[in-house]
Amino acid sequence: MQTTELPVCSIGLFGDSIRHFWMGELSGLVDTFPILEYPHRQDFYALLLVDNALGEVMVDNQRIRLHDNAKAIIIKPGCISSIDFNRQAKGHIICFTEQFFSLRYNNNILYQFSFLQREAQPHIRLKDQEKTRWHQLIRLSYEEFILQERESKTVLRSYLNIILFELNRLYNPAGFFKLNNMRKEKIHQFEELIDTHFQLKKLPSCYADLLHVSPNYLNKICKEETGQTAGDLIRKRITIEAQRLLHYTNSSVNEIANQLGFESISYFVTSFKKQTGLTPEQFRKKQN
Repeated sequence: MQTTELPVCSIGLFGDSIRHFWMGELSGLVDTFPILEYPHRQDFYALLLVDNALGEVMVDNQRIRLHDNAKAIIIKPGCISSIDFNRQAKGHIICFTEQFFSLRYNNNILYQFSFLQREAQPHIRLKDQEKTRWHQLIRLSYEEFILQERESKTVLRSYLNIILFELNRLYNPAGFFKLNNMRKEKIHQFEELIDTHFQLKKLPSCYADLLHVSPNYLNKICKEETGQTAGDLIRKRITIEAQRLLHYTNSSVNEIANQLGFESISYFVTSFKKQTGLTPEQFRKKQN
């Protein structure tokens, strides 16, 4: 189903009283919440811990096919996703906001998990020999969520923290991704600002002002830490959004160019082709 505007779901989708955390079984999930079956954005994190299911999950332009292998599928805020698997699917879904997790640490450290990085693959295979351990951890979390006893939120944050670390071990055996210097922290702030302002601000100097650094310094640390210039990171984020809109909506190329803040369609087409090797129309045809 394609539209000119994609629905944006908040975690309140799962109930009027749900503010920051929700957990449920995969069986019958899309029957109860049919919007999840169609392309949509969401402003919260979702972990699909699939024990056994047939079908597929789309996360942006990646199609994740489900079969006998247990998988963890990660849907980050802002991504476009759709869920299409059999109603008898076995497993659980954990949904949480950044704020829910941050209350544990008084700041957001979610971006330090390798599998939650901007370019990380949205799925992790769960090893067969660890299924019993996963089942125990998920069962304890689900029971805590259902019972809602005293200090339940604190306990759920602790279980969630363990689950995230376990997933990180599978995704990156080398360990926790740590921002061990001020420059990496500054780049993370830069990327968060891009997410917020990329439609209106396309020049590194605009972000340098917001970060209280010089454009030359911003460009230097981006190049040294990521191998890409500040301008490269901005253009890459814009291209990702363009790909999402081309794939999941029926908006015209001109409408998408306007939505992304380009002054002319020709500039948008040239920029997109430089980033992807395809024109927007060629990309759309290839995806469909």
